[in-house]
Amino acid sequence: MRLVTFTNNAGRQRIGARHGGRIVDLSAAAAAYFRDLRHESAFLRLAEAYVPPDMRLLFAGGDTSLDLARHALDFADARGDQLAGGHGEAVFYSSGDVRIEAPVSPRKFFHTAGNFREHHEEASRAGFSHPVLPWIVFFQNVDAIIGPDAPVVYPQHLTSELDYELELAVVVKKAGKHFNAKDAEQYVGGYLIFNDITARDIQRQEMKSGVFSFCKGIDTFCPLGPHIVTTDEVPDPHDLAMELRVNGERRQASHSSRMSVRIPEILAHYSPMGYSAGDVVSTGTVSGVAAFSGDPKAWYLKPGDVIECEIETIGVLRNPVVAFQS
Repeated sequence: MRLVTFTNNAGRQRIGARHGGRIVDLSAAAAAYFRDLRHESAFLRLAEAYVPPDMRLLFAGGDTSLDLARHALDFADARGDQLAGGHGEAVFYSSGDVRIEAPVSPRKFFHTAGNFREHHEEASRAGFSHPVLPWIVFFQNVDAIIGPDAPVVYPQHLTSELDYELELAVVVKKAGKHFNAKDAEQYVGGYLIFNDITARDIQRQEMKSGVFSFCKGIDTFCPLGPHIVTTDEVPDPHDLAMELRVNGERRQASHSSRMSVRIPEILAHYSPMGYSAGDVVSTGTVSGVAAFSGDPKAWYLKPGDVIECEIETIGVLRNPVVAFQS
């Protein structure tokens, strides 16, 4: 499944799945599934319990909820447009009739830096003050998360060096702590794209103390999406082509096989801090960021730019850059 969070035409936030160019409201489809196929009198309560209209709660339901969401999606596909939800509401929406939000609002966003050696090497060539190698970890500001097509706001009063970083991210599907890499696979719920927007001039100042956070946590600096692709659709997350474009020009191009530390090791390493269902873990960016290019000033983001982050099998996360207005 390709799971989305969306706001419908009644202004309500729902969860859905992309299917055949449309959005299927999974909670509404689940109510219809329990009502029409399983003939449950408590179909509304069952849908609310197993396929709630909140992505984090869906993952908290574990494989039971994810499996029921798949059954509901298949049922909706078989019944077609005439299907109505538990309250008679629409089940199918055209993409243009809804607003796609960030797929999930995690309790915690574990940010990995320095996991692609190529990024460390380009930083070293550029004379960056600190080595960019595992393990660098910090928590992202979850309030900075935005979804696909939402604008990245350029705060020109704070920075003149706005940069991009393409990353593959993982959604954790159940709570857990203190597990090893061998057991990590059972915690992976799906994959999505993260664009780690960074104010490099602020970062250089922060790195004098060896830490950084503000430079990456400013409002709108955390584009996430365009959807969560469940693990059954991604046979090997370490075999995916990765590319970032600005105004159609390729800036970053690499492959997830080049990670220094692989996803099971990352998840296990952070597990002593504890995961909740729906938490997000990034896996680090690849080479090609503006700051370490031959002409950073020409490559830094500016208002009017459009960033496209693409990862094979996952999709494209697109965000425009707009100027800050007080």
